[in-house]
Amino acid sequence: MSSSDIFIGETIGTAVLILLGGGVCAAVTLKASKARAAGWLAIAFGWGFAVMTAVYISAPLSGAHLNPAVTLALAIKDNDYSNLATYWGGQLLGAMIGAALVWVAYYGQFLAHLTDSEIVGGSGKPAVKAVEAEEAAAGPVLGVFSTGPEIRNAVQNLATEIIGTVVLVLAILTQGLNNDGDGLGVLGALITSFVVVGIGLSLGGPTGYAINPARDLGPRIVHALLPLPNKGGSDWSYAWIPVVGPLIGGAIAAGIYNVAFA
Repeated sequence: MSSSDIFIGETIGTAVLILLGGGVCAAVTLKASKARAAGWLAIAFGWGFAVMTAVYISAPLSGAHLNPAVTLALAIKDNDYSNLATYWGGQLLGAMIGAALVWVAYYGQFLAHLTDSEIVGGSGKPAVKAVEAEEAAAGPVLGVFSTGPEIRNAVQNLATEIIGTVVLVLAILTQGLNNDGDGLGVLGALITSFVVVGIGLSLGGPTGYAINPARDLGPRIVHALLPLPNKGGSDWSYAWIPVVGPLIGGAIAAGIYNVAFA
């Protein structure tokens, strides 16, 4: 596959991933959304279906990595780093595009949410924030865009992201690859989507399971740039964990695969 196919495929695929994944977070979080308070099951399955849809769309072009940790693991597995930057660039751009589309789709809900005194405070009422936003550095809708921990402990949070990503990438390397071994196959897309649901249900509680650096960093940048009223901060002090943790997890998974399965 050519560099242009890789970049275009990863941009489109990751944009769809974040549009649908971020979309379910918006649906569950924002006021005036018909799905508000639908709960963690909705989020877990929404992200799983987002992965499946994005993989099927982008696999013919790029192999549907859609995750820098997956790309790094495949590069380590094959000892080929020639397309690493192209994959990562498309993934980050796609994640930003997807996050911007979530904002467009839920524009009215974002305004209603962020101008409600029960949410942002005012008229003597204290602000009510999502759990992800309880730190002063995080705004009340940041959880729609990126992840945040329930308990802020850097070592635990980093370990959680590493563990979740190892599970994801090992599942992809052992069960999800296409015949060429350079991306996800047709059956692999289905397997991977259910693995993502399982990770969300089992390991998502502590940090919100980024398990994908682009999924967290791209939308966090968009949150920082968007002209949302009363949006608060983007919690940059935490932002390194959902980037570094999944990359470490991807590298560990590739090492385990090369030792135990290759």
